[in-house]
Amino acid sequence: MPKDALSRAEIRSYAQLSPFELKDKFISIAQAEQGDKPGQKDKTTRVMLNAGRGNPNWVATGPREAYHALGYFALEESRRVWTADNLGGMPEEAGCAERFARFVRTHPELPGIELLKACLDLAIERFGFVPDAFVHELADSSIGDNYPVPGRFLPHAEQIVRGYVADEMFDHRPPEGQHLSLFATEGGTAAMCYIFDSLLKNGILHRGDRIALMVPLFTPYLEIPELDTYGFDVVHVEANLFTETGVRQWRYPPEEVAKLADPAVRMVCCVNPSNPPSLALSSRVTAQITQIVAEQNPNLIIVTDDVYGTFVEGFRSLAAELPRNSLLVYSYSKHYGATGWRLGVIGLHDDNVIDAMLTAQSAEQKARLAKRYGSLSLEPERMRFIDRLVADSRQVALNHTAGLSLPQQVMMTLFSLFNMLNEGQQYKTRIRSIVQQRLQLLLEGAHMKISQDPKRAAYYIELDLLAEAERTLGKEFADYLEANYEPVDPLFRLAEQTSVVLLNGGGFDGPQWSVRVSLANLDDLDYLKIGHHLRAIFDEYAQEWRNSGARPA
Repeated sequence: MPKDALSRAEIRSYAQLSPFELKDKFISIAQAEQGDKPGQKDKTTRVMLNAGRGNPNWVATGPREAYHALGYFALEESRRVWTADNLGGMPEEAGCAERFARFVRTHPELPGIELLKACLDLAIERFGFVPDAFVHELADSSIGDNYPVPGRFLPHAEQIVRGYVADEMFDHRPPEGQHLSLFATEGGTAAMCYIFDSLLKNGILHRGDRIALMVPLFTPYLEIPELDTYGFDVVHVEANLFTETGVRQWRYPPEEVAKLADPAVRMVCCVNPSNPPSLALSSRVTAQITQIVAEQNPNLIIVTDDVYGTFVEGFRSLAAELPRNSLLVYSYSKHYGATGWRLGVIGLHDDNVIDAMLTAQSAEQKARLAKRYGSLSLEPERMRFIDRLVADSRQVALNHTAGLSLPQQVMMTLFSLFNMLNEGQQYKTRIRSIVQQRLQLLLEGAHMKISQDPKRAAYYIELDLLAEAERTLGKEFADYLEANYEPVDPLFRLAEQTSVVLLNGGGFDGPQWSVRVSLANLDDLDYLKIGHHLRAIFDEYAQEWRNSGARPA
């Protein structure tokens, strides 16, 4: 290591940070090492490769073109009502669909207009919409001239997103006899915050309750329960299975899943497909959880975050198998390259255990909540949990102005309709192939093996370096690494020696010696380079082990 390298104590102190905060330290090291080094001609000689963030480097252009084409129609509708310099009126509903059809005929040159028409035609046919009402909702909402009404979701938009969820999260097989209500949110992150907050405010969960987390897991799900607001007693369900050859599978053994059978476990949170391992739950695990709910823990609340579901063929959410117990979280950010749009939903089937728990609460608890929501309804005790989420998102007092902005809801609607077209399915196939290709390039460069799994989303990959050390060079080498280095030492070396930024898997409650690589945000060949750099660092440790004399003769 270079003379100015951080000490082991310093590295250990940094390892206490969240991986997303530690990433900033890696970035600063990588940037500092990019230029002005002996033998380095200029600062562009070594380019920083930051594979620590999951922001994709692709965007879905078609639905965005359709969105902007809709904007031109909406402005024409506005000027039709009231025309003055830079001044228009609110679009009118009567005749709106016919005027849109005329707009399409007279503006064939407008980018996105044909796709927009295809989306609207599909929606009217599939969902049986009244054309004027639907087209008006889109036109009026795209210019954002009204508050969201209702605050939970626009009526046509909700039906379309429900259809999208049925197609992509439920594998075209929504639960029979169930109706899914949706709440449009500012991305999946807002959905997480709203769920934790409302469950506590409504007395469904209490400070100190026992909950389970299926790990490794997206870090906020680990950190929120530790806040003093919640102080939950956390049980970890660990994906700790290995193959016979010593490769980590990132799968849950039956004895780990069995922890959910304890009725004291009030809620379980999972990201499915997982983050970082990027694997959809196996049918075995889904069946075991279903059996646990049926026989041992019927009131278990399941928060299933399914943002990466579209990257797995035939994906089916826990919310499809256990509709009564599940709160579904979904974000459009990764599939459509839309992290900046902040588009997410919370889904809850109308027949659910949370509403049943609200009904069964004590008179004292009901009186407390009646006071909380009394300004919104003459019968506040009858308010569904999905609607309480909306109110709580605006501190109840601002419920009348709640809801995701209307232009955002329109974009969400067009993303969903695009997916229902052949073009959208072709796009889905393409982005799946992109991440799979990057995964193969990374593994080729690193000379590492992973388990073959048909349910691998490949949006990220988590590599267990200690398991790889033991698999390739034996337990003595793995023991040497543990005894002489901190688990995040490889990441500091990567940043300093190669300007590569990865995240520590331990920060996601995975193995301490694992690393997370995002396969979404860099060019394809960059992953081959990252793999080469990772292998070089790995070989450097092996050489230090040999030189130390710790290796047995």
